[in-house]
Amino acid sequence: MNQMDEVGHSTFLRSKQTVTVAIDFLNWLTERRIILAELQQAHLDAWQAEGPTTRGIADRFLKWAIKTHTAPPGLKMVPHRRGTSPRLSASAQDAALQQVVHTEQLTPRDRAAAILVIVFGQQIERVAALTWNDVTADQELVTVQLGTIEIGLPDPLDAPWRQLASELGHGLTAAHPNSNWVFRGTSPGRHINPGHLRQRLRTLFSARAARLGTLHELTKLAPVPIIAEMLGYSPATIERHATDSAAAYAEYIAAVRT
Repeated sequence: MNQMDEVGHSTFLRSKQTVTVAIDFLNWLTERRIILAELQQAHLDAWQAEGPTTRGIADRFLKWAIKTHTAPPGLKMVPHRRGTSPRLSASAQDAALQQVVHTEQLTPRDRAAAILVIVFGQQIERVAALTWNDVTADQELVTVQLGTIEIGLPDPLDAPWRQLASELGHGLTAAHPNSNWVFRGTSPGRHINPGHLRQRLRTLFSARAARLGTLHELTKLAPVPIIAEMLGYSPATIERHATDSAAAYAEYIAAVRT
């Protein structure tokens, strides 16, 4: 992380969780008067059996403890598997989208951001960093470029974007003169903090659960290369979601022919 030009919010949260789970593990051992030097496989098995699957993240700490000879060698912990995070079901996604389109709880800016998450499975960090170079709004159509292709937003998805475009110059301040950010932040010249935006959307849905649910469903409708190109994801990332949803390119071709 020290070598990164900018640490993303997701990277920070993963590192924070690693430390938090390691602390919880050590507290669990302390409560049972177990020191690392006397750690046994039975202790590790009990630790994981008594709690959620995220306890497996402590395997990173365990590997370090073994490498530094703080814990006995040969101990193993079942690592936490990616892809076990909760995701919104298809019905929950539809309900969330209806709220986004018709709610008065959110500002046009928040509604615009929510649409990119719930409809196009975008990460909050990427949504927060959008500029008006990525958006086109004319009388006929509103488009947003997320990957290499401009995606058209039909009615009513275009409504908050049209409102933002019509008020483009109204939000300019001394801190944001001639700002090109779609979602301006409170710091001069910066876009909105992704964590702050994520918290604003939490009144309707969890941004992560919504994004994972959307990608899960999209992989049932189109082949991996097309989704990756349109939404700005790597094919490998979309392939993981496709595998999880039991989608395959051959199934897509068969459906089209039918």
